[in-house]
Amino acid sequence: MNTASRSWYRSSLTLIAASLLFPPAGLVVLWSRAQTGILKRILGSVPIAALGLAHLFLFYGLRMEVDGSGITPIFSFHNPDSHYRQLERSRAEQPKSSAASFTVAVPVSAEPSAEAPSLPVSAGSEPPASRVPATGNGLSTYWTNFRGPQRNGIYEEMDILTDWPGDGLRELWRQKVGGGYASFVIAKGKIFTIEQRRERETVAAYDLKTGNEVWTHSWPAEFRESMGGDGPRATPTWDEGRVYALGATGEFWCLAADTGEVLWGKNILTDNGADNLHWGMAASPLIVEEKVIVLPGGRSGKSVVAYDKITGNPIWKALDDQQAYTSPMLVTLAGKRQLLVVSARRAMGITVEDGTLLWDYRWRTDHDINASQPILLGENRFFISAGYGHGAALVEVTSNGDGFSTREVWGNIQMKNKFTSSVLHEGHIYGLDESILACIDAETGQRKWKGGRYGYGQVMLASGHLIVLSEAGDLVLVPATPDGHKELARFSALEGKTWNHPAISDGILLVRNTTEMAGYRIGAP
Repeated sequence: MNTASRSWYRSSLTLIAASLLFPPAGLVVLWSRAQTGILKRILGSVPIAALGLAHLFLFYGLRMEVDGSGITPIFSFHNPDSHYRQLERSRAEQPKSSAASFTVAVPVSAEPSAEAPSLPVSAGSEPPASRVPATGNGLSTYWTNFRGPQRNGIYEEMDILTDWPGDGLRELWRQKVGGGYASFVIAKGKIFTIEQRRERETVAAYDLKTGNEVWTHSWPAEFRESMGGDGPRATPTWDEGRVYALGATGEFWCLAADTGEVLWGKNILTDNGADNLHWGMAASPLIVEEKVIVLPGGRSGKSVVAYDKITGNPIWKALDDQQAYTSPMLVTLAGKRQLLVVSARRAMGITVEDGTLLWDYRWRTDHDINASQPILLGENRFFISAGYGHGAALVEVTSNGDGFSTREVWGNIQMKNKFTSSVLHEGHIYGLDESILACIDAETGQRKWKGGRYGYGQVMLASGHLIVLSEAGDLVLVPATPDGHKELARFSALEGKTWNHPAISDGILLVRNTTEMAGYRIGAP
């Protein structure tokens, strides 16, 4: 065998072919070429390495995201098409439900008819906290709002386990889920969320105890954002047998909770002449009496909008604020029942009846990004926080006869909630100060402790304990005490970047991220 035949694998043609087909082989060929100098081998390795990185992205599902800081990269392997195939296969293999799946060919933007289908409705909605209590049989309607009955991240339906097994809570079920950052609402044995499935946003109902899909309703929409991530953000809302779901591009649907049948729908951005936010529509709809409140952020008096929850017809439209990513809340401050709304530049109280502005308090970050939920403290105070170096404040609202006024009781940088929200327990506020768990005195703003790096995850409160879902998908149990930070338990609940809020109903803890979801038994026996 001559020299040429023995060294064919070191030829330039072989080097190019190997580098294109399998870059690691190209590096081997390059570095085995004795006739090529060291400097040329080093310089030649750069484009081959770049080809290898391209292969990882194109053929092996490597993706680069950033964590909640917006700086630190997170590398993972995820092939969207393969993921959706697995999701579709798992749904096809599940027991069939009698409920149908509904698909809409085009988004709805027209005004619904006053004759829209409706379900039986009482004279007025009860306050969320007074709804059906826990029964243990999956029939409660306790967790029907984003972050719970009062939108404050507190679970009080029943006691939870505070002595977790060494390997974590008992897993009831786990399965693939579509993309997006919404949480769950739970009612009468079903859980509801909104997902991105290929080029469609999809509202899905699942069985609480098994995780099996019951029905879906989808429409063509695909919100994409390279830094924050793709998919819908806003958690649906359940009310009296209806599910109200808002997609990232403004598509808003009222669906029958039992079947997924469309009752009415519209696009709140188109309907109110509003531009979408940089990170998409994220505010969860709020039901108050006969109204459903949404925050399209339209100009010319169309920033906050109340639609009739049965027909979808507008009841009132108000204000001119650019909106943010915080969900509206129903509160009583200074003796007045009102809507608490945090827009891009202020917190404000608005009348339920017609959207009249009662008071406002300037609250603005460098990028007009407010994403944290306020916390009500007593009869006339609320806590508010924001990331981006902004901090937190305790605000007092006072009735002065003809109107209302506000004053800042304290303000500091001891608690910076970026896109997470804090919880209140026995006079102390617990939350993620950027990515580190912290406790501050609610009355003074003084920090009591700071410890435990959980990334940009989420925090909720139950039975005097903090349940932390970390950015890496770990579930952590920490006593809610100002005495100091102590982890009682920790285990891996999900894989991959996890920003979605957890939810609990009937003693079942639900967690999800952009690729999977799971249910865990957390209720005490």
